[in-house]
Amino acid sequence: MDILIFSPDGKTAPYEAGLAEHLPHAHIRGWQAGDNGAADYLVLWKPNAEVLQPRERLKAIFNLGAGVDGVLGTRGEGAERLPAGVPLVRLEDAGMADQMAQYVSAAALRYFRRLDEFDTQQPQAQWKFLKPNRLSDFPIAVLGYGTLGAHVARALKSFGFPVRAWSRGERHDDSGIDLHHGEAGFESCVSGARILVNLLPLTPQTVDVLDARLFAKLAPGAFLINVARGAHLVEDDLLAALQSGQIAGATLDVFRTEPLPAEHPFWRTPRITITPHISALTLRDETVAQIAGKIAALERGETITGIVDLARGY
Repeated sequence: MDILIFSPDGKTAPYEAGLAEHLPHAHIRGWQAGDNGAADYLVLWKPNAEVLQPRERLKAIFNLGAGVDGVLGTRGEGAERLPAGVPLVRLEDAGMADQMAQYVSAAALRYFRRLDEFDTQQPQAQWKFLKPNRLSDFPIAVLGYGTLGAHVARALKSFGFPVRAWSRGERHDDSGIDLHHGEAGFESCVSGARILVNLLPLTPQTVDVLDARLFAKLAPGAFLINVARGAHLVEDDLLAALQSGQIAGATLDVFRTEPLPAEHPFWRTPRITITPHISALTLRDETVAQIAGKIAALERGETITGIVDLARGY
């Protein structure tokens, strides 16, 4: 069994060593320019066209992340680069769900407890009481109810927030989350929300979804937490909504251009909190163990989860 690993920075050695521990009988190599050799499995992140060429014996392609827009492209244009009939498999959790729940909960609680406002008082030496918010008056809408979205929604609910969540298809569970789906459900989910959390996959249908029309459906003075992809956000619409007061603050971990350029206006917008795409980092050991386990399952003839629907983009 041959496993070929690709990373745009060429740093594949840690993944080679990790997979070798789990799959000692596999032949594992890092991709080098001109490597057109056979491989049973590709393990990759943001591949170039050469590594995706058809290969003898190729059974599956594993993406080193939960989001597959690095393979499929922002608008799905990369799907035609994939070898026909070879499944693309995304990463599922691998330690990211807990990190994401911590990050989003911290941001939501910061807004709920008005800590962002107290932050502005300190440089002016202001000792000023601010009336506390009530949980019942602070509904949170979570867009995206996959592995990460469901975990985040449950974490927020554990603090007592009224939590709604939206997914494209209908979902059922016993979490107590107010679940919405489809076009009609989208509006009912976001309407009047005090905090909007974006965890949608990036697909042609979700590009620019965070726009002025959506912001207008939220409660006046709402907050945005974007931890999905930068291309979901219409940046000028956010700046305008902050200026008008429709959006009171935003926590952004993802951007259209990363690193965020020094001249970008977000850096100079006081009510925007910027973090450098750290809300949920891919943990190498958990990632390697998950991919190795799925490769072993395929070799035994078993079915696996995480196969991407190329038409949907996730």
